[in-house]
This record gives sequence, structure tokens and C-alpha cells, in this order.
Amino acid sequence: MKTNGFKDAGECWKAILSDAKRNVGFLEEIKRFATENTDPAKITFGTSGWRGEIGTDFTFNNVRIVTTALIEMFKTSGQGVMESLGVKDFDEIKRRGIIVGHDNRFLGPEFASSVMGLLANEGIKVFYAGEAITPELSAAISMIHAACSINLTPSHNPANYAGFKFNPADGGPAGPEITEVIENHANRLMTEKTIIEEIKPINFQRIDTTRIYEDFLKKRGTLNLNKIRRFIEGEDCCIYIDHVHGATRSRPNVLLGESPKIKYLRTEDDYLFGGIPPEPSAKNIKPVMDALKGERSKFKLGVIMDPDGDRIRFTDGEMDITMNHFGAMALHFLAVYKNISGVLVKSVATSNFGNAIAEKLGIPVRETAVGFKNFRPYMLQDARERAIVSYEESDGISGYNNTLEKDAMFGFLLAIEMLSVTKKNLGGYLRELEEKFGAYFPERANIEVERSLAGAPLLEKLSRLKSKLTAGGKVTIGKSSKSIKTVISIDGIKVVLEDDSWFLIRPSGTEPKVRFYVETRSSETLKDMIETADRLTRESLA
Repeated sequence: MKTNGFKDAGECWKAILSDAKRNVGFLEEIKRFATENTDPAKITFGTSGWRGEIGTDFTFNNVRIVTTALIEMFKTSGQGVMESLGVKDFDEIKRRGIIVGHDNRFLGPEFASSVMGLLANEGIKVFYAGEAITPELSAAISMIHAACSINLTPSHNPANYAGFKFNPADGGPAGPEITEVIENHANRLMTEKTIIEEIKPINFQRIDTTRIYEDFLKKRGTLNLNKIRRFIEGEDCCIYIDHVHGATRSRPNVLLGESPKIKYLRTEDDYLFGGIPPEPSAKNIKPVMDALKGERSKFKLGVIMDPDGDRIRFTDGEMDITMNHFGAMALHFLAVYKNISGVLVKSVATSNFGNAIAEKLGIPVRETAVGFKNFRPYMLQDARERAIVSYEESDGISGYNNTLEKDAMFGFLLAIEMLSVTKKNLGGYLRELEEKFGAYFPERANIEVERSLAGAPLLEKLSRLKSKLTAGGKVTIGKSSKSIKTVISIDGIKVVLEDDSWFLIRPSGTEPKVRFYVETRSSETLKDMIETADRLTRESLA
């Protein structure tokens, strides 16, 4: 298949992304590739669903195949899968219905239409959310008692990607006991080179997920929306929100009301996100920081959120505050100022700043493998150990009685409530906590490996580290030799040293890379710790 001189969608995307402003017109070629390309693809659900390049593997036929696989799971699975889905049988799914939404990237409404047509054709009640964010769909499942949701989004991935997120009846990310069944059905259909015709959706109900999310927050009660609104109305404050052309746009307007004190950046339609990866990175938050520096308000807050609203980063104009620190601040605020009890839940790759606060406050800590779905057992309302806050270093957070999904809007509203209660900007609050509980300096890096190594061969090579790095042993950091206090092997190998600094080495689950995360108690030793993790990784791969 060839369109307008491009041999495939990948080649076309390279041209588009090489000069987003000049080559945006080539998106029509991508639409033709996505419509006409019927080549099968390998379907794999990662930590947040199936993702693929639009027109290459994420095509209309392949989206219909994955939707058909989902329907086959509903129809043929045994009681075990149904229990994981949170329903009794297919009739219950048809009756309770499925929510379908999408972020605002290229072809989102069209892909959603393909999904809805097939669902409605099976007699399934369909709720259409339109442009929506991931936590809204999670909340809406609970509020309207839907059976599950499908969100057509690849989260923070670049513009050439699309995605398919599936959430069961509890609103959390689908676990492997569900996604592996979908994969098996889908890949069988792919092997058979199945072609599934488009069915236009006729019967569906449009819902306003932002209003539903507002009602959800009020019902759950962790955040005080009235207090947040009064703070904005009555205090000398300035809030900047960078939407990076994503679906979070217009949400704060509804939840907070219109105010000249709130400034919105990058809200326009732009399928190519201005030519940047739409993620809450240090580079991308700089426009917010620069804008806040020119403001003279007493209270200043800036945030940047990704397109589907499940990742967020913070600033007060002076400090760039990542989730490694904000999550720990959230723990302290919810426990001390809001008297919420429970446990701290964080991924093994996340800063131990939260651990230090938890230890002093007598709060148990539960560390999980990387992936927000691993927080589910602590986020359920009937959990024996309930999370005060759950967060991971890759910008995701949720809290007590909130959605089981990462929720950038929750983090944003929580930050405003922090300002209203503590009467401090985030930087001031953070410095206060560092003086009381100690300072922590996290960082991450990675090295690329041969594509042939990805998967089992890479795991086997990295397993050599387990015999080399053991509790009670020594490791060289710069010019010093430090004792190993603990070794944690929940996900990769995490080595905690005598001064509570640490490094974690783990293979990427989606790319031919080894990632390493480090944290020191002094900024001066950060470079040495990164070099140690890099050296040990390369030695194990040799």
C-alpha cells in the first residue's frame, strides 16, 4: 500500500514530525493509511493498555479486531474472568453498559465510533463521553454503575501514537487476568487476517463526564471543593495550567469556575502538540515557570498535565516539583492536616522521601512493582489496608477514596487545597518538610540495548546482579565504599545503602532499554550514584 509517495504510515509520520508546522497537511495521508491498511499487528496490553502508531498498527480494522476480542471475552469467559471484570455475565454487561471516550488527538472520535458501533450491534448499552480524561471515565463507571470503560488514548505518548485503555467495573486499570484474555482473542483474529466491517453507532447515550466527576469528588469527600473555590476567590493568588493541547482543557473551568486569577496555556486544537512529546517533563513545564516568575501574587501555582489527564507536574515559579516530592507532600498533608489514616503506597522506583515522612508519623509503607495497576488492592473502598495516597515517580497520583486510576485533576485540586490550608506555596511547604524529615535527591536515566536482548535474555543478564549485590556487602560509589542495607527485588533490583540512598536497575517493559533510578541524600553525590548504576548495568550486560 502506498499513499501520495509514502510507502507506509511510519514514513509519513517521520515527515510530519520532522516539521510539524509545515507538514501538518500530511495527516490526511495518515487517515487514509489508518482506513485502508488491514495488515495484522501483534496486540500487547502494557501498563496502560494497547498502544500503537496511527496508520501502522493502530488502524481502524485493528481497533475493530481488539473491540471484537473484548466482546468475545465477554461472551465466552468463565466465572474467574467475570469476577475480575466485576460482573456476573454478559447480560449484566449489556444492561449496565460501557462508557467510551477519547482524548483530543488525531482520529479520536473516528476510532471511538468504530468501537461504539460494534458494541451497540451486540445489544450493549453505550455511553459516549466524547473528549474526556482517564480519571473522569474511572469516576463515571462508579457514578452511573457502568460495567466498564474504553478510552481511546495513548496517554503522554507522542502525536503519532493512539491507544486503547480498558477499565473494568471498579474503574481501575485492567489487570493481566483480563488483558491476557483480550490479547489471546485479538492475536488469534490477527493470525486469521480477519477483516471486520465498520458499523456506524446508532444507539448511544451522550454523557458529561466532567460534571459526573465533580459529583464524584463531592460524594467521596477527600477534597473540599468549596474551600478550594473560596481560596481562589478570596486570596491573592495566581494559577497557571498548561494543557499542552490535551483533553484536560476546560475541566478546571467547570470544577473551579471562571476566574481571572486562573490562566490557561496551550488549549487550542493541535493534533501534533506543537511538535513536542506532550508529557509533564522538566523541559515542558518551563513555560509555566517562566510565566509565574513574572507574577507578584502571594500564592503562585503552576501545573502541566498530559493529554488524558493522568499525569501532572507542579511548580511555584521557583521550584520544579516532581511527583517524587509532591506525593510525599500529599501524604503529609492528608495525614496531618486532614486526619486521614491508612498506608503509604508507592512504586519501588519512587523516592524514599515519603518513606521518611511515613516512618516519623507511624504510617506503614507498601512498595509495589512499577505500574499504577499494582496499587489497586490498597485503593479499593473495602481494602483491609487503605492508601492515604498512592503515587509513582512517573507523575501519577491518586488518594484516599478517589479513583483507582492516576488522576492529574485530583493532584491539581489537592495542591490548591494545600495552599489554602498551609498558607504556603508548594516550595515553602516542601522546604519545611525537608528541614523536618531530611532532603532526598532522586534522578533517573537509561541505556539502550540491542533489540534482540529485550525480554527474557535481558532479564537473564540482569539477574547476575542479584549474586553481586547482597545485604551486608559493599558497593563503590565514587571514591567511597558503602555498605548495602537492604536489597529489594520486587521489580528489578533495588539496592538501599547505609545512608538510605539507593539505586534501582530494571528492564523497560516496553522498549529495548535498561532503566535505572537513583536517589541520594546530597546533590553532590547524585552524579556518582548514576555512574555506579550505569557501570553495574553495563558489567551485567557484558
